[in-house]
Parts: sequence; structure tokens; C-alpha cells
Amino acid sequence: MFGMESTGTPVAQRMGGMISRRREDRVIAGVAGGIADRLGVVDLYVRAGFLVLTLIWGVGVLLYLALWAYTLDRTHDSRPGLEENEQRKVGYLLIFAGSLLALRSLGMWSGDRLVWPGAAVILGMAFLLDRRDIDPRSAILAVFDPRSGRFRSRAVIGILLLVVGVSILSAAAVPALETVVLAVVVTGVGMAVLFGPWVWRMATDLGAERSKRIREEERADMAAHLHDSVLQTLALIQRTDDPKRVSTLARVQERELRRWLYDSSVADGQDLLSRALQKEADRIENTYDVPVVLVTVGDRAVDDHVRAMVAAAGEALTNAARHSGADRISVYSEVTEDSSDVWVSDLGRGFDPGRVASDRRGIAESIVSRMQSHGGKATIASVPGEGTEVHLQLVGESQ
Repeated sequence: MFGMESTGTPVAQRMGGMISRRREDRVIAGVAGGIADRLGVVDLYVRAGFLVLTLIWGVGVLLYLALWAYTLDRTHDSRPGLEENEQRKVGYLLIFAGSLLALRSLGMWSGDRLVWPGAAVILGMAFLLDRRDIDPRSAILAVFDPRSGRFRSRAVIGILLLVVGVSILSAAAVPALETVVLAVVVTGVGMAVLFGPWVWRMATDLGAERSKRIREEERADMAAHLHDSVLQTLALIQRTDDPKRVSTLARVQERELRRWLYDSSVADGQDLLSRALQKEADRIENTYDVPVVLVTVGDRAVDDHVRAMVAAAGEALTNAARHSGADRISVYSEVTEDSSDVWVSDLGRGFDPGRVASDRRGIAESIVSRMQSHGGKATIASVPGEGTEVHLQLVGESQ
């Protein structure tokens, strides 16, 4: 029952697969981190398990060295952001406890007064140090925050394990301390009953005040953005009589507002192909009042080759806006492992590429030659009366 994960995969099958050590985010050799990644649990608890086993005549050290030798030629990058699975964690905890009982029944045991309280102290510290789902700057307030239920549960369990483990270890080391520890525990319980509600209320008030301040800051940020963008655009629309210009202003402002509200890109501040193409599309719309529809699939960072592709796409957009007469221009970008492609197309008047005058060097130099100089290629397909399509591609080392 407890040897099964929520997906139905046996634990033995999961452990029996290829185990490798971490290259990064490791304390010693990355063995515990590799096991944690393989099992899908937090590495903190795997390290705690090794420490508990070390209390049993050094079994944890021997097991760690054996696994290190077994995985000597296998490493992998760390995998943060594990999905929470309470059933899996409880199952692994029960399996670990059963393993300790099996070692005890086999006689491989260093004494109940050392292993059990030591395990309580080590696991209690692990529960307290596990702060994945809280703000690390407010760990104390998180204990009283009703929204941090998981951390609060872990904190309570960790404190109880620490109190029990330290009490037993202290009583074993100095028997006279047993009465003192009991008195301290009773006094602590009394203080908690007496002052607990007041501390709870104060922490709740602090949490509510902090949440209110965050909401006010978000409201002020939104008001400032609306004032700097939307309201100014509305003022420009009121002073503009050209319907085409009004449509362009409204379309650009709508796109900027949607980008500000819903853009969740983790690469904030990094120059990407999609953002560079969007800048070119915005430039064309603002300059020529021609709508540009941009669709991107995949993305990559901007380097010299991508910068040349974006410049060539900008030249193709400019030519389409100035000469095609189309009421809309489409841009499609796709990035794969093998190539990066950009298509710029319109349904305008088109032209015959073979009859372009020799002194018109915009296509030859700004598009074709520019792409060739960076290891790419440009293909231009156009038929008079049916529109134009420019295909830009980067492959090989330029990719």
C-alpha cells in the first residue's frame, strides 16, 4: 500500500532505475540530491535519513560511500521545483521507519536511547528547515499565517520532535535533568496557553497589515501605469480626427496593456527574438499606421545572428508597409532545435523579383546579403496582385 506512489509506480521500480549524482546544489558528493530527484522528494529529508542511519554504528556513512561508488560515473543537473505529494512523503517515511525496525530486530542497533531521540532531533530540524512555500523573510509570521498551512504543520511537527528528542537525550545524559526538563515543558505550555491568543492576534494583525500594504502598492502601480499609458493614449485619440490613426493608437495601447497585465515571462530583462520582433512590429505600426500581426512559436536569446535576422525582418516589414498597399502584414516566427525561421507576408499588390531595378538595393543588401553574411538565407516569393512572402532562416552554427 505505502510502496506505491499516487501515479501507481512502485517505489522499488523508481529506486531500481538509474540513480545519478547531482552536479550542482549538493553538500558533499551529490548522492542525497540524486536520490531525492529520483524519488521526487525534497533532498533535505534524504540527508536527514542518512544522518539517522549514521547513528546506527555508522550505517549511513557506509551506505553513502557505497552509493557514491555506484554512481561514480553518473551525474545530472539539479531539478528544483518538486511537485508536492503528501501520500508519497508519508509512504517513504513509513518505509524508512520500517527499515529502522528491521535493523533493530536483526541486532544492528546502537541503542534505543540514542537512535530514536536522535532521529526525532534530526527529523525535527529537517521539518523546521523546509521553507519552500513561504516567504523566507517572514518565517516566524508564517507560523501564524492561515495561508501557510503546510509550513505551519511542518513547524509544529518539527518543534514537537525537537522537544521530545532533546528531552530524552538530556534525561539519558544527566538523569537529574529529567525533572527540570519536565518543569520547563509544563511552564512553556502554561505560557503558551496564557499568552498564545495575544501573540496569535498580534501576528494576524501584522499579516493583515502587510497584505493591505501589498494591495495598496499594487493599486498605486496600476494607477501609475494607466496614467502614463492608457490615459495619455485616450487624450491623443480625442485630438485626432484620422480614423486610421485612432485605430492604430487603440490597437497599440491594447497590445501594451495586455502585455503588461499577462506577460509572465521568466526571462525578464533578457533580449529575446520574440521581443525584438515585437519592437519592429510596433515601429511599423506607429510609423505607417499598418496593423502587424505577430505570432511566435519558441524563442531564443538575441545574438549577432539573430540581430541580423531581426534587422532583415524589419526591412521586409518596411517594404511591405510602404509598397504593398496591404491593409495588414503578418509575421510568423518559429524556433526549433535545428533552425530559426521568420516569415513576413502580406496580401498586397506584389511585384516581380526579376524586374527589380538594379539601383533598388534594399532587398539585395538589407535582406539577402545580410542573412548570407551571418550564415543564413533569405527567400523572397512574390506574384503581382497576390502579395509577397519573405522567408528568413538561420541554420547550423548560426542557430
